[in-house]
Amino acid sequence: MKLATYKDGSRDGQLVVVARDLGMAHYATGIASRLQQVLDDWSFLSPQLHELYEQLNAGRARHPFPFDPSQCMAPLPRAYQWADGSAYLNHVELVRRARGAEVPESFYTDPLMYQGGSDDFLGPCDDVVVPSEAMGIDFEAEIAVITGDVRMGASPDQALEGVRLVMLANDVSLRNLIPAELAKGFGFVQSKPATAFSPVAVTPDELGDAWKGGRVHLTLQSTWNGRKVGMCEAGPEMTFHFGQLIAHIATTRNVRAGSIVGSGTVSNKDWTRGYSCIAEKRCIETIEDGQPTTEFMQYGDTIRIEMKGPDGQSLFGAIEQGIAAPR
Repeated sequence: MKLATYKDGSRDGQLVVVARDLGMAHYATGIASRLQQVLDDWSFLSPQLHELYEQLNAGRARHPFPFDPSQCMAPLPRAYQWADGSAYLNHVELVRRARGAEVPESFYTDPLMYQGGSDDFLGPCDDVVVPSEAMGIDFEAEIAVITGDVRMGASPDQALEGVRLVMLANDVSLRNLIPAELAKGFGFVQSKPATAFSPVAVTPDELGDAWKGGRVHLTLQSTWNGRKVGMCEAGPEMTFHFGQLIAHIATTRNVRAGSIVGSGTVSNKDWTRGYSCIAEKRCIETIEDGQPTTEFMQYGDTIRIEMKGPDGQSLFGAIEQGIAAPR
């Protein structure tokens, strides 16, 4: 099943069901108006949505319309929680190696994670508005999941059962603000502006064999200013799967339906596969040449993040954003 949220002038938008090929959509009116409603009553409402989804795919839905990603908000426009991990340890290793530091052993058994802002997400085609180019604007191509309720103390396997939907994310970073914030010892705030998500969120069964062991075994594509810069494999090198990430949050508290958990930047040891954030490219340049040469993003730049299935069809639709100054 594939779900999206259309802009309707409200903060939470209007829930729509989207066909498997992303060609057509249908309002979920009569079942639920908002995605959070479905997450709160998943066992009752999701089967009804799935029936509408099957009708839409079969051409039997009563009032379908062409699906337009530009009309989408984030699938869950605001959430009770947004927690982003760093599940690809190669990314951490590169950052540490570039500055001559070792990766602590604990990083391989205890996930890194930060709590981000969840009150103001961006739609897949919304501009990334940044006060100044000097802040070091960077994209971060990631995978994210939306959870149902997961109880405190849940094991990774139990937590994995709480995954309701999967989507893509652009977890924008302002790199030049990060050092001063981390030096305070309290983590990211200003250096992490609003995160954007793919047009649709999909149930794990839509991924078929690609959803295995709490990981998405497909290629995440990043295209910067029309040039493909990343073709990173999301599955094999994900050190911590989504069940482990969710369980990490649930160690001391309940995780409630409508929480979003991110994978962190998708990263591969094979540098020929490119990169999912500019910071990683700059780290590689520093390791190889002693200094970075790739600049961060500027106003007018564009970023496209997408993942395709074995048949070449887009699974989540594409995140397509421009970098813009405040108006």
